[in-house]
Amino acid sequence: MDKLEMHHTLMAAKARKGLSWDDLAAASGHSPVWVASVCYGMNSAPAESARLITQALGLSDALGEEVTAALEAFPTKTWDQAIPQDPLIYRLYEIVGVYGPTLKDVIQEKFGDGIMSAIDFEMAVEREENPKGDRVVVTLNGKFLPYKSW
Repeated sequence: MDKLEMHHTLMAAKARKGLSWDDLAAASGHSPVWVASVCYGMNSAPAESARLITQALGLSDALGEEVTAALEAFPTKTWDQAIPQDPLIYRLYEIVGVYGPTLKDVIQEKFGDGIMSAIDFEMAVEREENPKGDRVVVTLNGKFLPYKSW
């Protein structure tokens, strides 16, 4: 089973069981964002985590074994380079397009010449109640990796 088929199988099982990413996070002992990224095929899960996710979704026997193996498989991290049409994803592109150079400059001013790791990385999504309309709070937490001189 490839990552795309795994994703479709997991999403169908998630809908069928009526589970949230928070539910799957609790079942596997990981964050909801990480579990979602694994189920979308952009990360690999340790064997025990893959088993717990598959188990929580009620996938058993041969199908469960195939899905578990696909969850454990190392991904090829690619994405469509075209500007996405989904409004939420488009706005994230817009944020990086508008504020990317600003973030780069501020990060390098505070840390030096380098980058934020997407490998040693965590992300959280929270809801903040606000009388003007609830706010989406996205926290990106990556290790700073300085460029080296040699």
